[in-house]
Amino acid sequence: MSPVIHLALAGLLTLCVAACSTAPAAPDLTPPPRRPVDAKTQLEYGNPPPPPPGQRY
Repeated sequence: MSPVIHLALAGLLTLCVAACSTAPAAPDLTPPPRRPVDAKTQLEYGNPPPPPPGQRY
């Protein structure tokens, strides 16, 4: 076979493999949960402010 045919078959095979591939997963952009305040942090920075009051019914 001529090199042109080999190149065409390689291109066709590459297109078939690319068509079967999946898109990469989207990265998780949510921030990690806050760590609880420990005793050392409370001594260094003081007690954290109290949470805001919730809605009352």
